Amino acid sequence: MSNSIYNKLLAKENTLAVVGLGYVGLPIALEFARKIKVIGFDINETRVEMMRNKKDPSNELEAVAFEGCDIEFTSQLEVLGKANFYVVAVPTPIDEHNLPDLKPLIGASTTVGKVLKKGDYVVFESTVYPGCTEEDCIPILEKESGLTWKKDFMVGYSPERINPGDKVHTLQNVVKVVSGCCEDSLDNIAKTYELVVDAGVHRATTIKVAEAAKIIENTQRDVNIALVNELSLIFSRLGVNTYDVLEAAGTKWNFLKFFPGLVGGHCIGVDPYYLTYKAQQAGYHSKVITSGRYVNDSMGFYIGKQTAKKIIAQGKHIQDARVLVMGATFKEDVSDIRNSKVIDVVKELSSFQVTVDVIDPHASSEEMHHEYGISLCAKPSNDYDAIVVAVSHAEYAKLNESDFKKMLKNGEGVFVDIKGQFKGKIKDLEYWSL
Repeated sequence: MSNSIYNKLLAKENTLAVVGLGYVGLPIALEFARKIKVIGFDINETRVEMMRNKKDPSNELEAVAFEGCDIEFTSQLEVLGKANFYVVAVPTPIDEHNLPDLKPLIGASTTVGKVLKKGDYVVFESTVYPGCTEEDCIPILEKESGLTWKKDFMVGYSPERINPGDKVHTLQNVVKVVSGCCEDSLDNIAKTYELVVDAGVHRATTIKVAEAAKIIENTQRDVNIALVNELSLIFSRLGVNTYDVLEAAGTKWNFLKFFPGLVGGHCIGVDPYYLTYKAQQAGYHSKVITSGRYVNDSMGFYIGKQTAKKIIAQGKHIQDARVLVMGATFKEDVSDIRNSKVIDVVKELSSFQVTVDVIDPHASSEEMHHEYGISLCAKPSNDYDAIVVAVSHAEYAKLNESDFKKMLKNGEGVFVDIKGQFKGKIKDLEYWSL
């Protein structure tokens, strides 16, 4: 089989399919489509139709990204079956109990299994716990196809490293971790990814190693952010500004520069739960990772409570208070609202009977209402008792204190700056940040 599938892809005799065209799958599909023949498969026909019309449903890519691409978008199984190399890039969320929800991954494995042929390759990109590809996905591929893994088809794992909204660390210039189930499959998979990743690939020794590498990338960030979040809770009680402390400590060459904040989204706020779940199955109860998750998951409620306390301290009746929350997405300059922890701030404020208006230049009001039961406010008023700048959108960075004063009742009130981006710029308002 040596290099055969890679060479056939290169000669456009074989076709590569990407299954799942979200914020991860679509950029990969389009990048491959500049070099080889590609089928872009998604179960959502509405999204597929948008992509046929050069529109990215995730609002990450411009129409120009679709130019010069040899790609066929489809939601039809018979079209998908024309492929020989399948890249699975579906989401791996958690359920309401913070346990892995493998439904999308199992669904995609079932779909691919139905069309799998002898000699085909399947590479999974979804973030999972070590062992998931071999223990959960491959048995489904075998069952649905009637084929035998390693004899009839090959499987690999290459975790995605796409960062939404990041125009610097793109697919092309971030090293890609790849793995296969034998030397031959690893070689074919590595060479295929080298077509689109200029930074090159790292060949992991096993599929499990590649799965573990991905999951600890985000777990490491989560634990580090949890530490600075906990430090901010301590410094708040001591009357010390956390950002001043981090600035001072950051002058040491080996100090790690992490900042406090809301940890949401579908990576950092989710992936550690996959690892702690697998650890539990292996008979180990994770302490550090679980503690970090607890701290980060409780930050939204803490911010809401602190905001309410500041309003009360100004002698106002909390039930009559109005608060403007600026930003609803899980991070700056993206439209993605999934697992946004801003909602926790809103919920906590609402529990005090506070009237909360939420605005966001990037988020969809329909999506917000569908996901959280909260609609976005079309235009902020001028009678708020407090403003919470929750997300550092570029549009908000341009504002100054007089802009915020216009939105506050009599130009006075509480100003909560979660990310500390207005530190030193707010002189008259009651200022608080993490």
